[in-house]
Amino acid sequence: MAADIVNLRQFRKQKARSEKEKQAEQNRLSFGRTKAEKNLTSALNEKAEKALDQGRLENDAHEPRRD
Repeated sequence: MAADIVNLRQFRKQKARSEKEKQAEQNRLSFGRTKAEKNLTSALNEKAEKALDQGRLENDAHEPRRD
């Protein structure tokens, strides 16, 4: 019936470390992208924007407004 003696200070520190590690893992999944991945996303966004602009019937930026 002898129970293991636990140092509460060490237990709390270990628990805090494991929680920090879980949060760090989540951040790596959410925000950790390589420079190449960021550049690819940027290039795809620019390509989509150009394709959208090519389909415009009127270009309001270059024509004066007619009121």
